[in-house]
Amino acid sequence: MARNLLKNPCGEEQLEFWELTENGGSQWKVEDMPGDSGYDFCNEEVTKYFATSFELCLKRQVIDLLAEGYSCEQLDAQPAITVEDWYCGRTDCGCSYEITVCLLDENHEVIQDFKPELVNLDPDCDDCSWKQVSHTFSDYGSGLRFISFEHGGQDTKFWDGWFGVRVTGSSVTVEE
Repeated sequence: MARNLLKNPCGEEQLEFWELTENGGSQWKVEDMPGDSGYDFCNEEVTKYFATSFELCLKRQVIDLLAEGYSCEQLDAQPAITVEDWYCGRTDCGCSYEITVCLLDENHEVIQDFKPELVNLDPDCDDCSWKQVSHTFSDYGSGLRFISFEHGGQDTKFWDGWFGVRVTGSSVTVEE
């Protein structure tokens, strides 16, 4: 199985390794599964998640593929790159979730990106259980050297505290 290139994908080390690109409201927080008004995760090894607040919270990691041991030749062969993320809402407050993953060249210019539409979760019409988003990049051309992974969101009622989207179990893998 390919190794996950994201460090601290489930919050076991609080916010270590993540760059907080938006840290609004009560800011990012790590909580224990399942949390208030939440659901257990489908993998019992995952015991924590990142919680967002009433203003936009986004966090990012930029993966240096050469530093991770890949050669230019390996990367120019365009191996499949798979990104996965898990998100959920609370049963008592609506929220929004977003993710943007970019394949970058040596100058950090975007080669290809994955940015699905904003997801809005409403506990009145959604069970707010954990959902997975997944995407595989292929046929993106040569020059890949970095991957930027950014995700987050906020609550939709602007409640003080951590009532926004929850994220965990993120991964970025390169097909070997």
